[in-house]
Amino acid sequence: MGLDAALLAAIAFAGALIFGITGFGAALITIPLATHLVPLKFALALFALVDLCCALSVGSENPKNAVRSEWARLVPMILVGTALGVTLLVNLPRAAGMFLLGAFVVSYALYSLARRSSARVIHAGWAWLAGLCGGITSTLFGAGGPPYAIYLSQRGLSKDEFRATMAFAVMTSISLRIVAFLITGLLLDRTVWLMALAAVPAALLGLFVANRLYRRISREALMRAVAAILLVSGGSLVVRALH
Repeated sequence: MGLDAALLAAIAFAGALIFGITGFGAALITIPLATHLVPLKFALALFALVDLCCALSVGSENPKNAVRSEWARLVPMILVGTALGVTLLVNLPRAAGMFLLGAFVVSYALYSLARRSSARVIHAGWAWLAGLCGGITSTLFGAGGPPYAIYLSQRGLSKDEFRATMAFAVMTSISLRIVAFLITGLLLDRTVWLMALAAVPAALLGLFVANRLYRRISREALMRAVAAILLVSGGSLVVRALH
């Protein structure tokens, strides 16, 4: 258990480093890596606690940068998506959950690597689809960020507005996920809270380092590096699920 706690803390640090710089993406790193050590449902419960601490920290840095109108458009369907996602999660076999998580991560990695920067601003109505998909993937895979990021990245926001608005959306999504996990009993496991005692401080340290690096690193370069890692991580989950 000591080794697992140390490894999960290291994973939490890496995820928080990504989240602190980009405003999302922690679960895309943490959940696939953690499921090599612990069951998917345990990983989802643990990193829901870790991610909430990270989102609260980033969201409270410069809340005035968040575009509240964009956040308000996402919230209603995040709620609907969360309800759908938790229904699927509690009925999903372990191998199927691992395969779907791996396929989701690989798909997002390929999208990130293939995507080209665009000045096009999409219609605000796409927020409904982004909120629904983010609510489902947040609960099912611990990763609601990608649908929100795809939408917000094409709404003409500045780097600071994007990061702050993403933190608000992720904070909402994770809060609903935690409520759902409490209702279904996933967060009633004492071991989850014990592991969180190691993982949360490591994540806060990751945020501290991220804040020092935020102005120096190109977000685009970082996300391409992350996408390459995700491709390997997600692919390994798919292979494990099929064997």
